[in-house]
Amino acid sequence: MTLAIGRAVLWLTVVMVLLQALVVVLRYVFSIGFVPLQEAIWYMHGLVFLFGAGFALLKNAHVRVDIFYREARPKTKALVDLAGCILFLLPFCILTFWLAVPYVATSWSVLERSREVGGLPGIFLLKTAILLFAALLGAQALSLAIRCVSRLAPAGWRSGHAGV
Repeated sequence: MTLAIGRAVLWLTVVMVLLQALVVVLRYVFSIGFVPLQEAIWYMHGLVFLFGAGFALLKNAHVRVDIFYREARPKTKALVDLAGCILFLLPFCILTFWLAVPYVATSWSVLERSREVGGLPGIFLLKTAILLFAALLGAQALSLAIRCVSRLAPAGWRSGHAGV
């Protein structure tokens, strides 16, 4: 699922760039400002980061402070990744989800919309993406943690024949 979402985000980025070019042409060539289009670009920008996070983790493309990791053995890398998931990433996802629930619920309770005249009516939907971000990133972190445990396990345990 993370792979499919990541691919969709890649295309969303292309759409965002094309729409931003259209906004620039409308504004500077035709002197037309179009608030809904500009806000749609902001929404897409937020979605790219929120939904692209799990994809970046899947592809190992996230930012890493690489002091010793690059030269480390595969088991050491697995141990560092597992510790990062358990100590930092999963707690971050749980905390983000927990703190976002009332924020999103309040937005849904009033069906929050743009404050701009002519703006988009779906801010509550965009805020819901925060919950999806936490859930999707958490699921990808859990997948990474399981993969790390598998890499750290004895060879017999990995093949399913341990204790036989």
